[in-house]
Amino acid sequence: MRRALGLLFSIAGVAILLVVGVAYGRGALARDRARATWSALEARDAVLTANARATAAPVRGTVAVGAPMGRLIIPAIDLDEVVVEGVGDAQLAAGPGHLPGSAFPGDVGNAVISAHRDRHFHGLDHLALGDTVITETMAGRTTWVVVGRRIVKRGEPALYPTDTPTLTLTTCWPVRYIGPAPDRLLITAKPIPTGRHT
Repeated sequence: MRRALGLLFSIAGVAILLVVGVAYGRGALARDRARATWSALEARDAVLTANARATAAPVRGTVAVGAPMGRLIIPAIDLDEVVVEGVGDAQLAAGPGHLPGSAFPGDVGNAVISAHRDRHFHGLDHLALGDTVITETMAGRTTWVVVGRRIVKRGEPALYPTDTPTLTLTTCWPVRYIGPAPDRLLITAKPIPTGRHT
């Protein structure tokens, strides 16, 4: 009986590890596809960006859900990720997700980017006031400074529209917790004036 019970637990353990491994593997493949697509977009749009700057026309189209829309770099936590459009399970497996309907990073309004605490934003809790964040989109590069950090309880309003360019990074809280984490960590950043579209 003990041997059979031990075998059953061993099989269950292996099955759980396989399920988790497949999920992380799919996420890694989606992340690699997003990075490759972003690199291709950067190369293709280099000429369009130069032409748009010459004619002062904005470089922005609509972004399909799941498509790369930018890049997020946070030196303090050694993060360099391609941001995809959307915050569904499939998008957040590939990388941080841009909340559809929120502003694009660098534009007027609140640009919201979310990611899982146990994947792409696992170091977000180490960000401090004054740290820098860099975003890149086809419209340009913006350097931000972290100006706020707060924890929002489940069910409380968390995201608000703004009249100025704002970047909000969100993930579940507490970050270093096993099991469901219902609260949210919100990091707020404002652009550094000289860093806009450099």
